Formats: sequence, structure tokens, C-alpha cells
Amino acid sequence: MWSGVAEFSNSMPILRNKLKRKLKPVRRKVNRDLYGEFEDYLRHECHLAENSIKAYHNDLLRFKDWLKTTPLKSLTIRDLGNYVSKLKKNRLAASSIARNIVSLKIFFRYLQLENIISDNVAELLGSQRLWQRIPHVLTVGMVEKLLAAPGRQDTYPIRDRALLELLYATGCRASEVVGLTINNLHLDTGYCRYQGKGGKQRLVPLVPRATKALTEYLTTERPMLAECSAEYSPDRVLLSRRGRPLRREAIWELVKKYAARIGASREISPHSLRHSFATHMLAGGADLRQVQELLGHASIATTQIYTHVDQSRLKQVHEQFHPRA
Repeated sequence: MWSGVAEFSNSMPILRNKLKRKLKPVRRKVNRDLYGEFEDYLRHECHLAENSIKAYHNDLLRFKDWLKTTPLKSLTIRDLGNYVSKLKKNRLAASSIARNIVSLKIFFRYLQLENIISDNVAELLGSQRLWQRIPHVLTVGMVEKLLAAPGRQDTYPIRDRALLELLYATGCRASEVVGLTINNLHLDTGYCRYQGKGGKQRLVPLVPRATKALTEYLTTERPMLAECSAEYSPDRVLLSRRGRPLRREAIWELVKKYAARIGASREISPHSLRHSFATHMLAGGADLRQVQELLGHASIATTQIYTHVDQSRLKQVHEQFHPRA
């Protein structure tokens, strides 16, 4: 996803500041697991989200397989360039290659910090120039069909409808809705509190339709699902048939299932509802900064992609403010 690369890259300034602390001599360890130590550093010192750490892990695992027994100290910019060339030969998407380069740069900064290497040759790697892909956005009519798709033929239609309403009403990520707890859901005042990337919290209002769908789910299907849990009292809002927190993969499967039912594109995913939320908000006149805050974007540059999606709004602004329109 285009947004994955953008949001992944937004963590670089934060990590760059973290990696500027004073270099200290370190005692050499025998058979150091540098990759494991790097992940611990990202988790405990940089406080990155687990999904971001997993992305770094996967990228560096690929790099480690390519590196084999070659010492990290001996690598040159030509070697790293050959590695990037191999990624291209393996037909990785441009966005994936860009993310791998980011991972290498951050990893080599860490190695420099730990005095494993003296010069950071990865800094000389050029970033991939990407054409920003316009995100797939549902029309308002298609969103209505999707939200109404769960029916009697489904096992837990009330839960699934509450899930879809929550995704579209708040523009949350699948990982955020998975982590939403009962304590952070305030239906009486109409808002919920999300735990976003990097442990950042944000408040997002709930529209009446979402509040109604969630209230129905909490009073009907959820108590039944909670009884199936081995835990005494599960705290997550959305539960599986076994009373456990609904997995992120399960959310993707449910959205795909209902999107196929209404004849929507195969590209539709939980993130499509996030894209649709942002685009429809801007089309309705919301300020870009407000949408940035609701989405939890670290940089407004990530949010600006949605200004290119709604061409009708751009035309309206042009007609309103251009002196010769």
C-alpha cells in the first residue's frame, strides 16, 4: 500500500533523532545478534509499533539472507547498490524497494551508534522515486451498500456491521480497531480513544449510526462471544467466535467478503474504508489539518494525497477563488 511506505518513512526523522545520541565505546560481544539487538532498540528505546518493527524485521531478514557470511564492516556502497539491484531483479514493487532502503539506512545508523562500523555507507543509497498511487476510494453509495452487506446468512452479522461502521466512521487502521478496548469506547458521549502508531493516542468522534450499531452489538452478540472466552472478562470490543480479540487478518477477510458480495473491486480492504473516510471528509469541507488529526498522521504530507482524490472539490475551489473562473 502506498500509505504504508509513506507512514513507514515518517518514522525516519524520529529514529534519526534517537540515533543522534553521543557515541560511546562498547565492549565487543562474541557472536552478537545485531539484528535482534536492533529490534530490541526499536521496541524499548524508540517505542515503535509492533507492525513497524515487523516491517524492519522482514526487510533485514531478506538482507541477512543476501549477506550470508560477509562482514558488515566490509560492505561498500557498490555492494549495497548490488543488493538493491537484486531486489529489482526479484521484481519487488518500487514501494517495497523504497521501504527496504529505509530499513537499511536506519539499521546502519544503529550499527554506527554501537561502534560496529565507523562509516555509514548506506547513507549514500539513493531513495527510490515513487509515483504516488491514488488510493482506492469507495463512493458514498458503495459505502452504504458495504455497511448494509452483513445479513442473516452470516454467523455474526451484528458484530460485522458494527465493525464496518466503526472502520468508516472513524477512519481507523485495522490494527487500531483490533486493539480498541471497552474502556476506550465511550458511546454515551460519542467518541472512542485509539492507540495509534508509536503508542500515540487520539480521540475520534463517533457518528450516530456507528454508535447505534456498536450499542446493538454490545447488548446482543458480544455477551455471547465473551462467554466463550477462557479469560474471565475480555476487554477488547470486537471478539471472535472463541471470545478472543478479533485478529487483524480476520478483519481483512471480513471486509473482502462483504466487498465481493456487493460487487466491489478486489482491491477493497480495511484501508480502503480509511481512504474513503478521509476523502469524503475533505469533500464535505473538512480542513486538511483536522483530517490529519483524525487519521493520526505524523506528517500532513501523508494526508495531502487525499486532496488529489476528490477532483470535484478542487474544481469547486478553483471556480470559487480564481479571478477569471
